[in-house]
Amino acid sequence: MNETFKLELGGRELKIEIKNLAEMATGSCLVQYGDTLVLSTVVISDQEREGIDFFPLTVDYEERYYAAGKILGSRYIRRESRPSDEAILTSRLIDRAIRPLFPKDLKREVQIVITCLSWDRE
Repeated sequence: MNETFKLELGGRELKIEIKNLAEMATGSCLVQYGDTLVLSTVVISDQEREGIDFFPLTVDYEERYYAAGKILGSRYIRRESRPSDEAILTSRLIDRAIRPLFPKDLKREVQIVITCLSWDRE
């Protein structure tokens, strides 16, 4: 399923493309606002977890150095480091905003990974 939604927001176009970009994920979409591009993927388990009384939701926001056009460290170390405090707080904000949208009795694990692919600093 490929769908595209466009909206004028703040004088720039917000474009959401629902595509099958991540084949192993349950769903994925690309969101573009100006030159900022974000990939969001969602994976939902097939089976409910037994013996829990909460909704198992995990949200990870990943900031990539290449999104801002920089690679930190020496030329031999190219791996990303642990999440920054800002990335952790962004993950928590997203979690708090979307958690009420899920059914209260859902006991299947849901993992959402949001990766900033490019950032236009605006």
